[in-house]
Amino acid sequence: MRLAHRLIRSYAFYALGFLAFVFVMWRIELKTGPGMWIGYVFLFVPIAVYAVIGLLSRTSDLVEYYVAGRRVPSVFNGMATAADWLSAASFIGLAGSLYASGYDGLAYLMGWTGGYCLVAFLLAPYVRKLARYTIADFLGTRFSSNLVRALAVLATIICSFVYLVAQIQGVGLIAMRFIGVDFAIGIFCGLAGILVCSFLGGMRAVTWTQVAQYIILIAAMLIPVSLIAHRDGLGWLPQLNYGHLMQRVETLERTVRDAPAEHDVRDAYRRRAAAWQTKLDTLPQSYVEEKTRLADTLVDLRRRNGPLRDIDSVERQLAAFPRDAEAARAAWTQQRDDLLERASPPVPMHEPFPDDSADARRIHLRNFLSLLLCLSLGTASLPHILTRYNTTTSVASARRSVGWTLFFVALFYLTVPVLAVLMKYEILAHLVGQRFDDLPHWVMQWRRIEPYLISIADVNGDGLVRWSDIQMQPDMVVLAAPEIAGLPYVMSGLIASGALAAALSTADGLLLTISNVLSHDVYYHMVDPKASSQRRVTISKILLLGVALFASWVASLNAGNILFLVGAAFSLAASSLFPVLVLGVFWKRTTRLGAVAGMVAGLGVCVYYIVSTYPFFTQLTGFEGRRWFGIEPISSGVFGVPAGFLAAIAVSLADRKPDRYMVALVDYIRHP
Repeated sequence: MRLAHRLIRSYAFYALGFLAFVFVMWRIELKTGPGMWIGYVFLFVPIAVYAVIGLLSRTSDLVEYYVAGRRVPSVFNGMATAADWLSAASFIGLAGSLYASGYDGLAYLMGWTGGYCLVAFLLAPYVRKLARYTIADFLGTRFSSNLVRALAVLATIICSFVYLVAQIQGVGLIAMRFIGVDFAIGIFCGLAGILVCSFLGGMRAVTWTQVAQYIILIAAMLIPVSLIAHRDGLGWLPQLNYGHLMQRVETLERTVRDAPAEHDVRDAYRRRAAAWQTKLDTLPQSYVEEKTRLADTLVDLRRRNGPLRDIDSVERQLAAFPRDAEAARAAWTQQRDDLLERASPPVPMHEPFPDDSADARRIHLRNFLSLLLCLSLGTASLPHILTRYNTTTSVASARRSVGWTLFFVALFYLTVPVLAVLMKYEILAHLVGQRFDDLPHWVMQWRRIEPYLISIADVNGDGLVRWSDIQMQPDMVVLAAPEIAGLPYVMSGLIASGALAAALSTADGLLLTISNVLSHDVYYHMVDPKASSQRRVTISKILLLGVALFASWVASLNAGNILFLVGAAFSLAASSLFPVLVLGVFWKRTTRLGAVAGMVAGLGVCVYYIVSTYPFFTQLTGFEGRRWFGIEPISSGVFGVPAGFLAAIAVSLADRKPDRYMVALVDYIRHP
């Protein structure tokens, strides 16, 4: 109780200090004007604070390093878990997904939130009851098997590493936008921020930095949204009444959908898509002709001493030209599909599954429900989330902690749709219909710094911005929200600090989870069971550094969409861990071989489906499989989870019954 009171005082002063810092920065901006230096301050000052917390929380004690001494109060563990949970994808990508896809984005909100109900009822109390250090340790103890432990380690590393790469990519994007550094340099700047939080103090340091990070990220979401909503007449709590704005957005969307000028723009995109289709139909001849045309153009420009700008442009086109006809097919298919997508009417935010045909609507609904299911089951299986409940003081505290986690997560998720609706209204009301000669300052700024995030082209030549003229990446919606709404640049800095806090908090938890399973489950249980506590902590720190460096290198390749990487991590976790965790707790008949079969089958089916259907892997391997029932690869867990359950149950029934020790252990886990 004394610890809880001391923590309440400390973090209350911290929150007030942060709000005072934002106010002081706003006053300075009023005096001196906006500048890039604000971005530097809002990124580096919080990192310095996290570093101080990490330094003060340093420890070499094994229990403190792995599970924060099992003495974290439920409220603060709920706050830390919420920060661990609210990743870069949630902070940066979720509002953008709702903005771009409307109702579809609700699958993330409902799936992720609903998953915590499964955590509370099915897993968290029982994981805490056994009081192991990792989820692999829990499964290895439950089944008295190092093979089960090894497979759990493999599953933990795969799903956590994919998720970790997505977070580090998010850090690179944030640093690139707000301090103007190269993407790869931004990643390694973020790496330093990750390490200062977790390297010295393990779970103890990560827990207290995550509480601090939650305060920043929730302030970074609530304050700008309240300011924008108040300016638009929704008051300071728009979460309660933004339905009025939804009606205005619906009217504007209907106008955009039916306007003749919008039809002209969409027709122009269809003609361009048809031109790419013609090239695809005439491959490989069209590949040779296009490459020859570019080469001849370059030779002609050089012979005539043409403008250097034109020569440079053609040289870049040649350098980026596909290496062969098959690569051209993949690239040109993507170009065609992008144009066809832009030729589609705007997706209405209020209407679910707005497809023209019954078949398309059925597949759309199927994918929505599949994604929702995978996200829910994945939430209940993510090792870095389940491990957090081992830091609480008791089983009852673990249950309360899940409730607090839901509260702190819901506070964020109830605000994200408000921001998406506000931004949709801003674009429809204040950008669409503007003259190209009079574009807002924020458009020019973002086109100059990150042209790939937004492009506006006068496709029909009428000099006015049409909805279909605008191509804006969803990741930009949150990062640019203050500028789009005309708020002070300090609010952009606040958004940057919140996005960085979300990315760092999740990356810290994931990094620690990977290093702990390697040091505790692999090194201690399989390599050197006689290792001292000091040696185990030292090994964990060395592994943490190595994993962080490797993950940063993989993230620097920028190989995948952040939201897809996160979704894939959920499917992988659900497929490999959810069946064996649930059966291990609730079915005494589950055997070691059954657990092994369930994990191998679930993970194998999930990985196969992703590799055979996701474009990045199909282009890499040259192998492309069919999509089962039209399900997207991000929802591969919808096949992996049933495969895991069926394999585990079938093999367990065929195997010998578990011994008395294993049955007694399940009874101990299940009953207080």
